[in-house]
Amino acid sequence: MTSQEPPLRPPPPQPPLEPPVEVALARVVPTLPTAPPGRRLAYEPKFDGHRLLIFRLVDTVRMQARSGRIVTRAFPDLEAAARPLPPGTVLDGEVVVWAGGRTDFAAVQKRAFAASESRAGRLARELPASYAAFDLLAIGAEDLRPLPYEQRRARLMALLEPLGPPLQAVPMTTDPELAATWYEALPEIGVEGLVIKDLDQPYRPGRHWRKLRHSEARDAVVVGVVGPRLRPRALALVLPGDDAPVISAPLSTGVRAQLGSALRDLPDPQPPPAELPTALDRVGAEIAYRPIAADLTVEVRHESTVRHAATTVMRLRIPD
Repeated sequence: MTSQEPPLRPPPPQPPLEPPVEVALARVVPTLPTAPPGRRLAYEPKFDGHRLLIFRLVDTVRMQARSGRIVTRAFPDLEAAARPLPPGTVLDGEVVVWAGGRTDFAAVQKRAFAASESRAGRLARELPASYAAFDLLAIGAEDLRPLPYEQRRARLMALLEPLGPPLQAVPMTTDPELAATWYEALPEIGVEGLVIKDLDQPYRPGRHWRKLRHSEARDAVVVGVVGPRLRPRALALVLPGDDAPVISAPLSTGVRAQLGSALRDLPDPQPPPAELPTALDRVGAEIAYRPIAADLTVEVRHESTVRHAATTVMRLRIPD
């Protein structure tokens, strides 16, 4: 009697990609890169918004900030817009809020840090979000991250074109002359620069993309104070594209005076937590800060050295 081998069985289906997923990042470059012989580059506008991954799971939608924090509750309008996506879809992109024909970084941070479901719903009506998708990481049970960016981009366009706003793909060009035109012309609508990618590049964590900014002067949202509430020594800030607060360098006397009246007029929405949150300062030390409502925007200059990075507050942004 001969033994009979069991029939071959197909491998079990892979589960869809789920949060948290570590995101790809960009390193700052001083000039517009051009492709070396035999290679091609893609150029995309860098919107002044809030980094967000959208996961369309089998029976729900989840949203992840760059830090890994789940922020689905903050964006009910985008959650509803993502429901028609095929299950297993994972998008990477930037949330922006448009006001007066340009992106409003302070408004999108207000959305991202909504403290309650009712406030998130009200802000969604007052400050509707738009999602600028720049990558497709998965669809169904297929993990697309190992594929070249050129293939991921083609599938992203095919996926989003039938849907339309508020989910839409960022513009992209492989023409460096057109990219240079974008770089000069788009700041007036809130585009802070360009992101440059290799067309044959897989999606992987780390600073493998490149970023060309117009200036190291940027807007940041104040989410907390270090020291006395009305005369803080430093601020806890959220920078564009991130949601993990950082502690500023010590404030100048002029900036402290400028902030005094603005902080006095700012309502204290709730008593401070029993244990204050912390953020990293320029040398990597954890500093406790008192949270405040994310209603103030400051202009900062961010400078990096081999040993540390410093975020210096230049002035308070006064709304128009």
